[in-house]
This record gives sequence, structure tokens and C-alpha cells, in this order.
Amino acid sequence: MTTQPLVSVRGLRISYTSRGITREAVHGVSFDIAPGEVVAIVGESGSGKTTVAQALIGMLAHNGSITAGTVTFDDMDVSRFGDRAWRGLRGDAIGLVPQDPTVSLNPVTKIGPQVAEPLRIHRGLPKAAAAREAVRILQEAGLSDPEQRAQQYPHQLSGGMRQRVLIGMALACTPRFVIADEPTSALDVTVQRQILDHIDEMIAVHSTAMLLITHNLAVAADRAQRVIVMCKGEIVEEGPSTEIMANPQHPYTQKLLAAAPSLATPSVREAPTLRTAGAADNRVVRLERVTKQFPLPGGGALTAVDDVTLDIRRGETLGLVGESGSGKSTLARIVLQLERQTSGEVFIDGTPMSTLRPAGLRALRRRMQVVYQNPYASLDPRYTVSAIIEEPLRAFRVGSKREQRARVLELLDRVSLPAETARKRAEELSGGMRQRVAIARALALSPDLLVCDEPTSALDVSVQAQVLQLLTELQHDLGVTILFISHDLAVVRQLSHRVAVMKFGVVREVGDVEQVFTTPADDYTRELLAAIPGRDLVA
Repeated sequence: MTTQPLVSVRGLRISYTSRGITREAVHGVSFDIAPGEVVAIVGESGSGKTTVAQALIGMLAHNGSITAGTVTFDDMDVSRFGDRAWRGLRGDAIGLVPQDPTVSLNPVTKIGPQVAEPLRIHRGLPKAAAAREAVRILQEAGLSDPEQRAQQYPHQLSGGMRQRVLIGMALACTPRFVIADEPTSALDVTVQRQILDHIDEMIAVHSTAMLLITHNLAVAADRAQRVIVMCKGEIVEEGPSTEIMANPQHPYTQKLLAAAPSLATPSVREAPTLRTAGAADNRVVRLERVTKQFPLPGGGALTAVDDVTLDIRRGETLGLVGESGSGKSTLARIVLQLERQTSGEVFIDGTPMSTLRPAGLRALRRRMQVVYQNPYASLDPRYTVSAIIEEPLRAFRVGSKREQRARVLELLDRVSLPAETARKRAEELSGGMRQRVAIARALALSPDLLVCDEPTSALDVSVQAQVLQLLTELQHDLGVTILFISHDLAVVRQLSHRVAVMKFGVVREVGDVEQVFTTPADDYTRELLAAIPGRDLVA
């Protein structure tokens, strides 16, 4: 490997101005990335990781600016480039995999033309040739039936599928430098491995350099040659990934590693206790032969959930795992009756949901709350954080205005956010902070059933540990029942009492969490466990 860096950052300082006040977010950061090298930046939400990445590609927010230092790419000082100069580099010599697929894809354009766009702009391919190449890229990115996916719109794909589309677009023109901002946070472990293997191959063949922004320490350990640890806008530790993971020197790095969930740590959850004395049936949720089909644009139907029979017991956490597109989120929406099943029946506390009128469903939804996967899409950008958390309280007329404000502050404290967060808007918060707001909102009505759809995928490990502890405490104190959907099997093992494994809409295996993780009965479960990164990372 050449010692001449492809990317060089020296004394980088970045500030943001909001409401007339300027605050420095990055304080004199310096590092190099050589051709063919993967460098990972890790740190908590708000540490400055994404801000540094945005500066390297000229995509700082409108109120952000580089106030000192330089960014050099291929011996060019790009820190003062204008939009026109950046357009010649972005998508061609420099690729970007953004953190949030929902806001990064055009909702009114089909997937195929979006993937083909950089090929037409930077490679000059004719429309038909670019369309064929787009299908190949989608297949290479791990999407099933790529011809069909190319004809679909972003909203018709799962979050993980949309992320794979973005990864394919970033690699389409074989860039010399790729910035990957949480590229696998929405991906299940098997596709994560496929994507990262594909990136590794590209790096080996084309000597592509990559800056990997991640809160997943296992991914950083497996895929990066060097790790940079950031805290509050500064680099606190840097070195070879094996050394950083095995022998961290800075207390902050030690804290991050201690908070990382690991498959080496067995579940310590006790069996849930039935709190309703004399109850004949302790199942809060019962699904009987539930099937859900969606019509496809070209005719026919996609079976997202296929003849599922499953129950969730009172006071337990049921972990639901499987690859992106396996039907996990659709099944959750059916439990909440946000999506009606094509056939079969859903029972909540023994009541068949198909018999309820709208008023009955509304009353039931006060007892069921959801934390969605994507905090960028689930929080109203027009509202302050206070208004977001208060909304369910106002909708169900719970408490006076003063009591609602007090409840907001209580919930912010429970999810480890300062009280002044209540006055901010969602756009002023990092991804991890937004998700904590979403969790606080879901807790506002003290629900009986909490459906968590990838609630920690946007969180760094220390905040993730806090949230998991919060969910555990909530369950212990209130007996809340939790359906926990995740592709992070280490997190599922840590939190769940039982686990169900889905593939292609079918539940392949259900059992106590330790039994499934130590002696899985299904080949697909064994495949998922084998694909987990950083299996030796000690928590």
C-alpha cells in the first residue's frame, strides 16, 4: 500500500450557526486515508462523526461551515470547493452511502432510473444500457428479483432494501473514495456480510479508499484497518482496529466497548411473571394462520406474511428476527392493525380484531404503542420535541397542559436527553437523539403492548445500552409486553425471553432465547448466527 494518502484532513474545525449563535462542533480533527484502506470513525451520537463525513464531500448543512483546516483529495484542496466543482467529483470519484434511505431516494421515481442516473451522468451510458446495468447493480447489492425491484418505488421496499439500493448507487461508478455513513445500520447480518464483502472486493480490485462511519463496533473491528474514536468533536484515540478493540487506552473507548452487546453474553432475562391473578390465558397477542398479500405492479401478489401462528405472552419480550424483507415489519403492523391481514385472525387479550369497529380500535391503540425504525421519517419536522411527545397525551386528553409538560420532562430524563431538548425541533437533533425522542413519545401513555421495530438501529452502543435497560425496567415495573423486531441478534439475546425467526414471510423457528441461540433447530437460524460480525468482541 502506498504511503501517499488519497484523503488528508488537517486541523479541521466546523461550526454551526443557529438562531444567531455559533457553536463549534468539530475541534481540530486530523487524519489520513490511503488508497485501498478502510478507516472507521466510531463514537456516540453527536460526537461529530457525520459532520466530518459531510465536510469531506462538501455536503454540510446550510448553517454549517469549515472555519479552519483543510481537506485534501488526490492532492486537491477541496475544502473550499463550490457546488459546480463538487458535482464533478460526487458520484464519480467519490461515492456516498448516506445514513437515511428514506430521505435519500426520490419518492416519485422508480428504483431502476435512480440507480441508472449516475451511470448516465458520469459514464455517458445510453438509457437502455444504463437500465440493464442498474439491474445488475441491484442484484450485486443483494436484492432478490432485481428486475421487479427496478420497477418499484422506494415506499414499496423495506428499509433494508432501500439501504441496499443506496449502496449500489454509491458503488455504481467504481469511485476511488467511498464515504459510508452507517451503511449497514438497516441491514440484517447476512446481507450486511454480503454488502461488506462486496465493498472489500471493490477495495482490493480498485484500491478504493473508504471512510466508514459506524456505531457498530463489531463491524469496525471486522472491516477496518484503522479505527478513529471521536468524542464531543475531538479524536480521543486512533490506531489499528485490532489494538483498539483488544486494548483500548482512553476511558471513553473503554466505555464504548463495555456497552457493546455480544453473543458471548447469555441472556439474563428471567421468565415473565403472570401479573393477572387467575387469568386463564396469559397471551396478550395471538395470531392464528395470518397471511398478508400485496398486489404487484405487473400483476400477481407478493406474500409478505405466510400462514403465521404466533403468540406473545403477558409481560414478556418476544424477539422477532430475520432478513430485510422477511415480513417482520408487516407482521408488526398487522398486530397493531395498521395493516389488515388478507386471511387469518389477530386476537388482543382474546378479542378478535376483525370484530372491532373504528371506535373500539382507537380505544385499543391507547394500550398499544410503536417505536418505528426510522426517526427521520417518524417525527414531524414542524413540531418541537415537546409537542411531539405531548401529541398522544393531547390526542387521548390525558392530564392538564401543566401535567403534560411535566410528563415530557420526565420522559426526556428517562431516555437520557437534557430538558432543553424539549424546545428544539427534530431537524436540530442527531439520528440517535431523534430515536430517543421517538421512544419517549411511545412511552407517554404507559402502554400495555410496545411494538419496537428496529428501535436501536440508529443508536450508538452506549445509548443503545441505556434504551435496552430502560425497556427492561419498564417491563419489570409495569409488566408491559414487548414485541421487539431487530436484525441485531446480540441485542435480541440480551433483551428477549423468546425469539421467533422469520424468512420470506414464514416463521421458521420459535423458542426460548437461549435454546434458539445455543442449539438452533433450523438451518436458516444457524446461517444468521454464523453471519454476525465481531463474534469475539467481548461486551
